[in-house]
Amino acid sequence: PFLTNTSSVERGATIGAAALFLALYFRGFWLHGPRLLWIIGALTALGLLFEPWNVGAGAFFIYAGSFAGNAGRQRFGTAVVLVILLLAGLQARILHCPPEKWIWPLVFTALIGAVSIHFGEVHRGNERLRRAHDEIEHLAKLAERERIARDLHDLLGHTLSVIVLKSELAAKLWDRDPGRARDEIRDVERISRDALAQVRNAVSGYRTGGLPAEIAGAGEMLRSAGVTLLPELPERLALPPAMETVLALAVREAATNVVRHAQARSCRIRLERSPSSCLLTIEDDGRGGNDAEGSGLSGMRERIVALGGTLVRDGTAGTRLTISLPLGAVSLEPAADAEDRPSLLRPSREELA
Repeated sequence: PFLTNTSSVERGATIGAAALFLALYFRGFWLHGPRLLWIIGALTALGLLFEPWNVGAGAFFIYAGSFAGNAGRQRFGTAVVLVILLLAGLQARILHCPPEKWIWPLVFTALIGAVSIHFGEVHRGNERLRRAHDEIEHLAKLAERERIARDLHDLLGHTLSVIVLKSELAAKLWDRDPGRARDEIRDVERISRDALAQVRNAVSGYRTGGLPAEIAGAGEMLRSAGVTLLPELPERLALPPAMETVLALAVREAATNVVRHAQARSCRIRLERSPSSCLLTIEDDGRGGNDAEGSGLSGMRERIVALGGTLVRDGTAGTRLTISLPLGAVSLEPAADAEDRPSLLRPSREELA
C-alpha cells in the first residue's frame, strides 16, 4: 500500500495488521499445545481478511502454518496445516484470485508447516528421552541408597553386636582374668577399625571379604555369645563373586539375628550343591517363631531374589533359613591356585594375622 496510490485508511489498516501480527507472533513462542490454536486462527484470519487486496498478506498463512508443529502431535499438526490450506484455497477460488496471488502462500505454507511438524516431533522425542533419562537417574539413586542402607544395616548390625558382646565379656573378666579382658578390649578396637573400613567399602560397592571371612567372623561372634557353631561345609566350592557376596551377607545377617533374638545354644551352617543350585541352610535351636521380617531379612531376600534365588524361613523348631541360588557349572574340585585361596573351613595366614 505504501508503494501505490492507496488511501490513508488502507495504509492505517496495514500498519494495524502488522502491529497485531507482531504481537500474535511473539506471543506464540510462549504457548504450546492446543493454546496455540487461537494464535494460528488469528493469523489465518488476518490472511483471509487482507489477502484479497494485499498480495503480501499471504505471508500470514505461512506464519500460521509455522506454529502447527508446536500445537500438538504430528497428526494434529498436519490437520491444522490442511485446514489453513483449505481456507486459503477456498477463498482464492471463491474470489477468482489470479494464480500469482494464491499459489505461493499455499506452497510455502505447506513446506514451512511440514518442517515445523517435523522439528516439533524431534523436540517432543528429545523431551521424552530427557524425562526418561531423569527417571532412570532418579531410580538409580534410589537403588543405590537402598543398597547402601541394606549394606550398612548388615555391616553395623553385625559389628555392633560383636562389640557389645566382647565389651560385656571384658567387663566380666576384668577382675578374674585381666589379661584376657585386655585381649577382648583389643579385639573391640580391631573390630571397630574393621567396621570403619567396611562402611567405607559398602559405600564404594565392595561389600564383604568373601564367604570364608564371613563364616569365620560369624563363628567368632557366636562364640562370644556362648553359641556353638556347627559348620557343614565343603572343602572347596568355587562361586561366582555376586553369589558369594549374597551368601556371605546372608551368613552375617543370620548370625547377627541368632545372637540378638534366638536365645540359642548352637547354630548350624550347611553349604551344599545340587545339580542345579547352591543350597545354604542356617538353623539354630533357639526359640524360633514366625514374626514379621525386619529390614535385615527383607534386604537379604531382595538380594537373593535379584539373583533368581529363593529364601524360605521356618520358625517352628528354632529358626531355619534355607537359601537356594541357581547354579551353573560350578566346580567342587580345588582350582589350580587352591593353595593361595582360603578354605571355607580353614582361614588363610592373612586372616589369622
